[in-house]
Amino acid sequence: MPITTVNPTQGVEQWLTKTVIPESPFTVFVKNVHPVSNEAQAFINQKAFPSQLNKGEVLIAAGTVCKNVYLIRKGILRSYIKEEKKEITTWISGEQELATCITSFGLQQPARENIQALEDCELSTLSFDDLQYLYDNFPEANIVGRKILERYYRDAEERAFIARLMEATSKYKHFIATKSELLNRVPLKFIASYLGMTLETLSRIRSKLSRSINEFN
Repeated sequence: MPITTVNPTQGVEQWLTKTVIPESPFTVFVKNVHPVSNEAQAFINQKAFPSQLNKGEVLIAAGTVCKNVYLIRKGILRSYIKEEKKEITTWISGEQELATCITSFGLQQPARENIQALEDCELSTLSFDDLQYLYDNFPEANIVGRKILERYYRDAEERAFIARLMEATSKYKHFIATKSELLNRVPLKFIASYLGMTLETLSRIRSKLSRSINEFN
């Protein structure tokens, strides 16, 4: 099926009569956030492209510029920073979540963190330039962007609260309540790092909770 290329200087009217192409997972994600025009959908359908990542592979390396935002269709990504020889997990993302190095992506400057695949991943990818085109030419895209940023800011605020104020058992219980689908998929050492505790502490908490459940039953 022929695909028509985009020339941003010609304006968005070109999309009104172009050949329909398959709907991108990125388009589906965006529409679930806020309605967008058919023209905006057509642009995303053409510009978003699939990519794959093998388990253990690094998607973004610290010191490089993050040029894309990724929708996770399958798999898990973790963000981490290095402090000497120690890796500190800062974020864990699963299916139907967006992943990027937000400061690097937004300012197009070198990233301070790394993003690594914890499983084989299937991603839908949109570039920085194409996202800017959406913002410049489709007003509703700015609403989508605002709602996504609001959502992730709330998540970041809660993450900071958990890391600084809650004691260890409460942190783990909150992880169970909010990210239970990741429990048996993410190595414990990364969960412990994400929660700001040692692996030994997390193992003791899990054993204590397991004993409590068995005694209750």
